[in-house]
Amino acid sequence: MSRKVRVMHHLPRLAVWLALASAAALVGTRAAAQDRPPREKRRWAVTAATSPVTVDGVLDEPAWSDALRLELAYEVRPGENIPAPVTTEMMITYDRSRLLVAFVAHDPDPSQIRAHFTDRDQAWEDDIVQVVLDTFNDGRRAYEFTCNPLGVQTDAINDDAGGSYDESWDAIWASAGRITAAGYQVEMAIPFNQIRFQPGGGEQVWGVDGVRSWPRRDTHHIGLWPRDRGANTYLGQADTIVGFAGVTPGRNLELAPTLTASRTDRREDFPHGPLESGPVETEVGLTGRWGVTPSVTLSAAANPDFSQVEADALQLEVNQQFALFYPEKRPFFLEGVDYFSTPIQLLHTRSIADPSAALKVTGRQGPHTFGLFSAEDQITNLLVPGVEGSVEGSFDLNTIDTVGRYRRDVGAGSTVGAMLTDREGGGYFNRVVSLDARWRPNDADSLTLDLAGSATRYAEEMIAELGLPRGEIRDHAASASYRHSVRDWAVFASLIDRGEDFRADLGFVSQVGFRRVTGGAERHWWGEPGDPFNWLGLTASLRYAEDQDGNLLERWAGAWLSYEGPLESSAGVGLYADTVVFREVAFDRLSADLYFEMRPIADLEVELFAAYGDAIDYAEVRPGTSTLVEPELSYRLGRHLSLELAHSFSALDVDGGRLFEAYASEARVVYQLNRSALVRLILQRSDIRRSPELHTEPVEPRTRDLLAQLLLSYKVNPQTVVFLGYSDGRAGDSELPLTRTDRTFFVKLGYAWLW
Repeated sequence: MSRKVRVMHHLPRLAVWLALASAAALVGTRAAAQDRPPREKRRWAVTAATSPVTVDGVLDEPAWSDALRLELAYEVRPGENIPAPVTTEMMITYDRSRLLVAFVAHDPDPSQIRAHFTDRDQAWEDDIVQVVLDTFNDGRRAYEFTCNPLGVQTDAINDDAGGSYDESWDAIWASAGRITAAGYQVEMAIPFNQIRFQPGGGEQVWGVDGVRSWPRRDTHHIGLWPRDRGANTYLGQADTIVGFAGVTPGRNLELAPTLTASRTDRREDFPHGPLESGPVETEVGLTGRWGVTPSVTLSAAANPDFSQVEADALQLEVNQQFALFYPEKRPFFLEGVDYFSTPIQLLHTRSIADPSAALKVTGRQGPHTFGLFSAEDQITNLLVPGVEGSVEGSFDLNTIDTVGRYRRDVGAGSTVGAMLTDREGGGYFNRVVSLDARWRPNDADSLTLDLAGSATRYAEEMIAELGLPRGEIRDHAASASYRHSVRDWAVFASLIDRGEDFRADLGFVSQVGFRRVTGGAERHWWGEPGDPFNWLGLTASLRYAEDQDGNLLERWAGAWLSYEGPLESSAGVGLYADTVVFREVAFDRLSADLYFEMRPIADLEVELFAAYGDAIDYAEVRPGTSTLVEPELSYRLGRHLSLELAHSFSALDVDGGRLFEAYASEARVVYQLNRSALVRLILQRSDIRRSPELHTEPVEPRTRDLLAQLLLSYKVNPQTVVFLGYSDGRAGDSELPLTRTDRTFFVKLGYAWLW
C-alpha cells in the first residue's frame, strides 16, 4: 500500500475512534448528570424608584432604601459555593429612562482595597463589582457593567451561546464610587437606550447575577447564586428579576460628529534625504445610531473617523509561516461585533482598511438574531491563504463590502445560523455563504458545526503582484467540534476541512487546503481551603492533519499541566512531539514550554513565557532549534501612575551556528489624572540580528526599528473625546544608526449627542 493510501485510511479511522470515545464518555456520565437535581432558580421583583437618584457614590436617597436588596452570598472560586468571605449587597431599581444599580461592599480592612484611576476597561486587577443582565432571559447573551471602588467603568457583552466575550463594546452610562470606613460603595445608572431588551412595554423578566472580585492572597470571586462547575453554560444557571413594565428606550438617537486633523512628515529618500513636511489633512465625519425598537439598532457613518490612537502590541514576523493576527480597535466596527461571530472566522473587520461610508443594522426579535452591514472601502487589503503559508497584499482598489448574519435560537441552549459575506469591485469579488449550528442537549455536552462555500475572482493587479490564478475559483470549508464536560474532567474532539481554493477575504483564514482531526481529554482537581493549590488541570491531546491529496502535513501529540494558586499565581508546563511535513521534507520535533504569572504584592504583577525545542527554518527548509523567552512586568505607583514592560527574545540555531536573534521590547507609561484624562507614552523597539553566511539569499546583518507614541486623552464618554498625539518612527541597520523615517502630529475631537 502506498504512503498516500495509508494516510487516507488513517484519518477516517482516527475520526471514528474519537467519535466512539466521545460517545462512550457521554453514555458513561449521562446517568450521573441526570441524577443531580437542578438548582431551583429564584425570582425577585424590581420596583420603580421612589425618589430621584443622583449618581455620586453616596447612597442617601430614599430610592435605595426601598430598592430590591440582594446579598452576594456565595464564593464561587476558588471556593466552590461556600459562604462568601465578605458581605456584599446589591440594590436594583429603575426610573423612566435608567436602570439603577448600587453596591455596598463591606471590607474587614479597607486599607487593602485595590483601587486605581485607569482608562475604561482597564480596571480588572482592582477590587470590582459587576451586574450581569440577560435582558432576553434566554441564557444566551448578557450585558456586563463593572466598576472599581472609584467608579472606573468596564463594560462587555457575554455571548454565551456563541462562545465569545466582547470587552470592546462600550456603552454610555454613569457611575460613581467612593471608599468608606467600612469598605466601598458604587452607584450605576444605565440608560435603557444603551441596552436591548424585549419589546412591547409589558413586564420584563431578565436573568441577573451580581459579582464581586475581592483580590487578596487569593482572588475571591463572589456571586449571587451557586454555580455548577461542570455546566457548559453560565447564563443558563442565572436567577431572574421581574419588573420594568412600561419601560422604553425613548427616542434612542445618538449622533457623534468627529473632526480629525493630522500631519505626517516623511523622509522619502531614506536615510540621507531631508525629512519633508507633509500637508495637514483634515476630515469631518459623522456617526449615528438609532434604536429603532428596544431590540433593533441602526447605525450609519458618513466619512467615519477610524483613526488609530492605540498602537498594536509589538509582534515579530521573523520565520513566521502564516500571517499574524491583529485585533480590531475601531469603534464603529466593534459595536455589535458579537452578532457576526461564527465558528470559522468569516468576518475580521480589520480587512476593511479605509471606509468612506458604512451602514449597519443589528437586532433581536424573539428567537431571531440578525445583523447586516455594508461599507465602501477605498483600499483593498488581501490575505491569500495556502497549505504551507500565506501572503498579503494591499491594492488601490475600491470595493463594496457587505455582510449579513442570521441566527435562530432552538430549544433551551441551541442555535442555527447562516452568514453571507460579499466583497467586490474593479473586476474582483469574493463571496462566502455559510451555515452553522450549536447543539447543547444538556449542561454537559455541546456540538458545534459550520459549513461554508466560497467563490472568488481576482483583479488583474492582484494576479500580477501575487501570482494568483485567473478565472473564478470555488471551494469549501467545514468544521465540527464536540465537548463533554463535567466538574472534574472533559473530553473533546474536532474536525476541520478546508479546500485549497477556499477564501474568506473579509475574515481571517490564513491556512487552507488541509484536513485536521483533534481529540483529547482533561482532568481537573479543585483545591480545598489550606491546600497549596486552588486548581490543577492536566490535558492530553492528539492532532493529525493531511493536505487535500491525502499527504501528511502534521502528526502531533501534546500534554500540559496547569496550576492556579495563592498570590493570584498561575503556571503551566507543556511537552509536545510531532512530525511536520513542509515542502515535502519531514521534520521530527520535540519541544516544551513554560508559563508563569504571579502577583507577589498588590501593585506588582510578573509574567514569563518560555519555549525551547526543535523547529524549522521555513526560508531554507532545514531543521533548527528554537528558543523563545517573553517576560512581562506591570507595576502601579499609587492610584494614578502605571508602568508596563514587555520583552521578547527569540533565536533559531541551525547547523553551522545561530541563524538569527530577534529582540522586541515595549514600554507603556500611563499617568491617569482622573477617570477622564490620561497621558500615555508607548515605546516599541525591535532589533533583529542575522548571520549572512548561513543564508543562501543576501540578508542585512542587523535591522532595527523604534516607535514612540505620546497621547493626551480626555474622555467624557466613549464618543465625547479629545485626543492629542505625536508619533515618531525610526529605523537603522548594522551600519546606520537609528534614523527618523517619519513623524505624525494628530488631533481628534468627538462629541456625542443623545436623545
